[in-house]
Amino acid sequence: MVNVWGSWCSPCVAEQPDLVEAAEQLADTADFVGINIRETSAENAQAFVRSYDVPYPSIYDPDSKALLSFSEVVPVRSPPTTFVLDEEGRIAAAIFGALPSVGTPVDVVEELEVESGG
Repeated sequence: MVNVWGSWCSPCVAEQPDLVEAAEQLADTADFVGINIRETSAENAQAFVRSYDVPYPSIYDPDSKALLSFSEVVPVRSPPTTFVLDEEGRIAAAIFGALPSVGTPVDVVEELEVESGG
């Protein structure tokens, strides 16, 4: 699971507790990584990660260059955006905007497991 975020982004702040909970629920099933875009400083990103006890790593990408590989497949208009990748690294689902609930990423990952026979 790849979450595109920024500490300056209100919907990113709102969804972070659900992402942390989803990462904990799916710890044995899915890996999470963040892509921190358009950030004014690394210190802001680090403070956000500490503040929300984010248990997974994030790529500091102030110029959004790491995001380009996703944007070629699915356009990212603004954060937050969450991509669920399948076992082969392909985008299996994209969630634009804040997660509706912690159940959203959990359900998507569980559905992918069923489809892949996992």
